[in-house]
Amino acid sequence: MAEINYIVRVAGKDLDGTKKVEYAIQGLKGIGPRIGEVLSSKFRRETNTNRSKRLGELTTEEIAKLEDLIVNPEKHGVPIWAMNRRKDIETGQDKHMIMNELAFAFKKDIERMAEMKSYKGLRHMSGLTVRGQKTKSRHRGKGGTVGVSKKDAGKPAAPAKSAAGAKPAAKK
Repeated sequence: MAEINYIVRVAGKDLDGTKKVEYAIQGLKGIGPRIGEVLSSKFRRETNTNRSKRLGELTTEEIAKLEDLIVNPEKHGVPIWAMNRRKDIETGQDKHMIMNELAFAFKKDIERMAEMKSYKGLRHMSGLTVRGQKTKSRHRGKGGTVGVSKKDAGKPAAPAKSAAGAKPAAKK
């Protein structure tokens, strides 16, 4: 049996080397089950590797090829429907983003919506729910609530009053 690397660095993140390639690359942000299967099948065709091969069993050349496939899927003929950023607003190109690039693009999209003051942008700015969920009983930590508000929440509690006419218990 071949030696296994238990941790493999791919695209700037440490992945589990004991998993099959298809499932291991799903540890990267921006790669889910669908694109993971597409990328792993492209990788198997290009390198003639077995489907049951683990990520930790790959050679350094194969890992470099896999990383290039993940970073530049459009260059390797990955279908457009599998990509997560089709017809990008700034460039108009179809591309697939992963990790920090995806998080940055998502943040820029939200800022753009807030800047043009769209409904979704205003809801994002306020920290409220965006897709029509109820806010009276849920999402309490995300922003302003619409439900019942407590009055005088900052005042200290009044001291407890003793019952009228009640005598203290006798000691034995």
